[in-house]
Amino acid sequence: MDAYLDLVSDTLTRGHHKSNRTGVDTVATFGQFYDVDLAEGFPLLTTKQMDGFRWDSMIHELLWYLSGEEHVRSLRERTGIWDEWADEEGRLDTAYGRFWRRFPVPDSGLEGESWPDDTHRWMNEGERTFDQIAYVMDTLRENPRSRRMVVNAWHPANAAVSTLPPCHYTFVFNVQGDGTLNVHLTQRSGDVALGIPFNIAAYALLAKVVAQRTGFDLGRFAHTVVDAHVYCGAGDRGAWYADELPAVSQRIADAETGEEYEAVAGWVEEAAPGGDGAEYDHVPNLVRQLGRDPLPRPEVDVADVPLDELTYDDIQLKGYESHDGLSFEVAE
Repeated sequence: MDAYLDLVSDTLTRGHHKSNRTGVDTVATFGQFYDVDLAEGFPLLTTKQMDGFRWDSMIHELLWYLSGEEHVRSLRERTGIWDEWADEEGRLDTAYGRFWRRFPVPDSGLEGESWPDDTHRWMNEGERTFDQIAYVMDTLRENPRSRRMVVNAWHPANAAVSTLPPCHYTFVFNVQGDGTLNVHLTQRSGDVALGIPFNIAAYALLAKVVAQRTGFDLGRFAHTVVDAHVYCGAGDRGAWYADELPAVSQRIADAETGEEYEAVAGWVEEAAPGGDGAEYDHVPNLVRQLGRDPLPRPEVDVADVPLDELTYDDIQLKGYESHDGLSFEVAE
């Protein structure tokens, strides 16, 4: 996954110090883009450990998205990813899969607008919601050259009041002339150390699931991240980067070998203030990843069952090997 390491390197060498809503400072860049050839294997990072509970969490989260549920009850026994943003009963006001499968449709719109009636093939029975995944699946089977296979998790009115509006908020399926199925994801905000590795794996898996059920070979996964950022600590640790980021960035840019990247990581850990807030600094362990050579990509097998019957046991990761795990604290 050289594309991911290029993203890490570019963010840390070209980024700017930036504060944000979490209270943990970041090194941030604008308008990152990369793409990955999915035919070369499954793009699960190997420069840090991503199997075990990390893989399990990603699978359960994707299946939750595909279910269209708005509560986290089915996730709480398996992963605590969304507990922080759910209410006491487990309901979540953040969109994602709820809008993938149940996007709200107004009863009436402004003059001149067109909306499906309740009997439309992609409307969900008993509620004024639209199943975007069903729309994509049917369109791939019936009109695969369409350029309108867009799935949107962003509703401006919902986002204005939501506890956490979707970060990865829209994606597009696209079939090229060679018959391959491609996916482009747009993300308004991307945590480079923790979030983006999950996003890559989840959408690569979604592409495989959809391609398998519609008869296409896998093409490419493309990813645009509007604000790609690396958390660099709170309090004195975060403030240190406001002055020292140019020196940090230059040291990273000058490093070439694993030993040199390790030396940069060690220098940051020694030079930057410790204490409360230092645990949220993702820079040193991302620098360590830059010094690691990616290992061969694994493969993923998915059972040939209907999409809505897909379970955790139907998805198997094969041939995965990685470098040692690295710790990154979540900034909430």
